[in-house]
Amino acid sequence: MSLKWPPKDPDETLDYSVDWSRFLGSDTISSVVWKIEDTDGTYNTLSAPETVNGLTITAVSNTDTVATAQIADGTLNSTYNVVCQITFGASNLIATRTIRLSIREK
Repeated sequence: MSLKWPPKDPDETLDYSVDWSRFLGSDTISSVVWKIEDTDGTYNTLSAPETVNGLTITAVSNTDTVATAQIADGTLNSTYNVVCQITFGASNLIATRTIRLSIREK
């Protein structure tokens, strides 16, 4: 099951976040990796700023419990699969969530 963010206009640059607090319990995020699915189904790990299929991750940040990607651009009437992967601080476990982001004019 994938999560879904509200649609974004291709002219907007917005912060999109994943709140991991209920999943982490008392643990914290030690690192975050963001990926976007390419047209061939390959997930590209991104270093901000970087663009895949017209969608740009311009900046990334995180707190102990929330991972945030600032996202710009995107191809009108497209839907992207964006992946947020975290590593837990104490246990070194890895968790991944896929989020669908639609690009629509507002």
